[in-house]
Amino acid sequence: MAEPRFSMTADEDLPRTLRREKEAREREAQDRDAPPQSISQPDDGYDYVEEIAYDPEGVTVTKLDISFFHLMLFFIKAAFAAIPAIIIFVAVCILIGETLQSQLPWLRQFEFELIMRPPK
Repeated sequence: MAEPRFSMTADEDLPRTLRREKEAREREAQDRDAPPQSISQPDDGYDYVEEIAYDPEGVTVTKLDISFFHLMLFFIKAAFAAIPAIIIFVAVCILIGETLQSQLPWLRQFEFELIMRPPK
């Protein structure tokens, strides 16, 4: 797509968005023309790889190092976070059931009643 060309004679009179666009294009041109800067790597004995290989098959996790205490806390938090979701889910199911029973009265014949009988 062709980029629009604006006359940039008086920068003070330009709207702010056009000035920002002009400055962004100037920065892009400077970045393109500037030689790439080498990234200094720490001297810690690790062999850093410049490019990360792309694996289209995915990643295989071989080890996950989590302490038992942190894992236990995570599952306790997850259980407490699930309580409101369960309450909302049950309320929606009850609402749908009541709506279906009021709109389709022939469904009432499929109701099951629990009858508690004392053990013999």
